[in-house]
Amino acid sequence: MCARWVPKILTEEHKKKLCVACALTFLMHYHKEGDDMLSHFVTGDETWLSHITPESKQQSLHWKRTGLPKRIEFKQTFSTTKIMFAVFWDRHCVLLVEFLPQCTTMNSAVYCETLKKLRRAIQNKRRGMLSATILWLHDNARPHSAAQTQGLITSFKWEQMDHPPFGTK
Repeated sequence: MCARWVPKILTEEHKKKLCVACALTFLMHYHKEGDDMLSHFVTGDETWLSHITPESKQQSLHWKRTGLPKRIEFKQTFSTTKIMFAVFWDRHCVLLVEFLPQCTTMNSAVYCETLKKLRRAIQNKRRGMLSATILWLHDNARPHSAAQTQGLITSFKWEQMDHPPFGTK
């Protein structure tokens, strides 16, 4: 028994119906606005990024006198640092790239702050785009579907497009 709607346990029939509904919404917008609709889309996602800084060839060089045995080098294992990386883009280019501080995960409050930065980036990079309707497309991850996030998107007057559930064919 699950108290929340989980996309991964949807039946194939439900997935198909949701995919068709999403596609029809896109098609209705396209029919009404034509190719201009594509200029109104803004989307993005976040993921974990492993950061490795290996030693360069120049850094590994060392002086040695002739006749001395070769220095034994141990195989190094680099400790990877994982950071959260978020990127947002539209039809033309990347609008915002954000690296969250180390040991920070994406929750609703962090996501809302990122969306505010995205809005400022749209104002700076796409003059006049905010006066038109922005078609906002993102998945249904918890930070994206939280009430705080939904309220912020509503206050921005962005039209939120439904994202088809994962695992659909």
